[in-house]
Amino acid sequence: MPTSIFVSLPTTDLERSKAFYTALGFDINPFFTDENSACVVLDENMYIMVLTREYLGTFTDKQIIDPKTHAQTSISLSRDSRDDVDEVLAKGLAAGGSEPREAQDYGFMYSRDLEDPDGNVLGFLFMEPAAAEMGPEAYLAEQGAGTPATTA
Repeated sequence: MPTSIFVSLPTTDLERSKAFYTALGFDINPFFTDENSACVVLDENMYIMVLTREYLGTFTDKQIIDPKTHAQTSISLSRDSRDDVDEVLAKGLAAGGSEPREAQDYGFMYSRDLEDPDGNVLGFLFMEPAAAEMGPEAYLAEQGAGTPATTA
C-alpha cells in the first residue's frame, strides 16, 4: 500500500474552506467530513484535512497558530504548465483567496503562492521536466541562462 499524506490546516469557517477548495477543483471526501473537519482530496494519496481550530486543538498540546500572522508549514503542489499555475490562482482569487507575493520565475521553475481565506498558504509550481531530470543549473546552462536566481 503506498504512503498517503494528510496535511491538517486550521480554519475558522469550515463551510467557507470547503467552498474555497472545491473552487480550486478539488473534491471533498464525504466519508471523512463532518461538522469539525473536511477531507480535501488533492490526489489519490494526498489530502488536506481542513479542521476547525477547536478540533485541531484536540490532536496536540501545542498552541494552534493563526495562519494569517504565523507560518508553520509550506505546501507546494505541482502543475503541468505555467498556464495551469495561473489558472488555479485565478480560481483561488475568485473564491476569496489572496496572493501574498509576486510570482517567482526562476527560468526552470515558475511558482505562485495562494492564501486560502484563513491565511494557509499553498504554493503552485511548474518545473520544466528537463530541469527536474538534470538539475536546475545544468538545465539553465544548456538554455544559456546561467545559474538560477533567488528572486523573480
